[in-house]
Amino acid sequence: MFALLAFYSWLDPRLRPHRLVLSRWRFDWPEFAKLWRLGAPIGGLIALEVGTFAFSALAMGLIGAAQVEAHAIALNIAATAFMVPLGLGMAATVRVGHAYGARDAAAASRAGWTAFGLAMTFVAISAVVMALAPRLLISAFMDVAAPRNAVILGFALSFVRVAAVFQLADGAQAAFSNMLRGVQDSRVPMALALIGYWVIGAPTGMALGFLTPRGGLGLWIGLAVGLTAVALMLFVRWRAKERAGFWAA
Repeated sequence: MFALLAFYSWLDPRLRPHRLVLSRWRFDWPEFAKLWRLGAPIGGLIALEVGTFAFSALAMGLIGAAQVEAHAIALNIAATAFMVPLGLGMAATVRVGHAYGARDAAAASRAGWTAFGLAMTFVAISAVVMALAPRLLISAFMDVAAPRNAVILGFALSFVRVAAVFQLADGAQAAFSNMLRGVQDSRVPMALALIGYWVIGAPTGMALGFLTPRGGLGLWIGLAVGLTAVALMLFVRWRAKERAGFWAA
């Protein structure tokens, strides 16, 4: 990926004059510190989110082999659909960031909500597909008609239906977190992610998964609860920044 990006920076006529790869590098410590303060919490937020899903896979292994297989299938389906709102969120970071740098609050707000609307439109469609045709989606991973796969299929169907619900929350949190990055707000969102994923979502999933008969489905409900909590808190944070004009809050 690095090699392709370096080659593209040399190939693109708009980037070629900057000589990004061939020019002599000069380390700028103040700029480095600024990027670190903004970027490290962004990495932390991503680690908290990815860690929750990795933890759920490990916990699922304590419940049963069939649940692990179903979990992998459902998670691949959900993750594939998530790529679109993730990409739209990254675009929001750039567009909101341009407006933020120009100190144009109206443009920053418009860019953010436009990306949010596009992301939610897509996740709504993907959620409907998951809810109405889960068997079709699962068939890409295994033979759904084979009797030997009946147990795994049953678990996968229930997990995908929960994934249909949390698509909305997952798309919302992806949009809001990237919108907030555009206005250089990363430390508070990381703290909110810590609360949502690990104080609310993970304990809920563990309690439902191991203290009730729901098993693996309980872990998926916990994921949905965590994503919803993070999405709601990030929405509140974005609205607070928006009302303050992005620079005062």
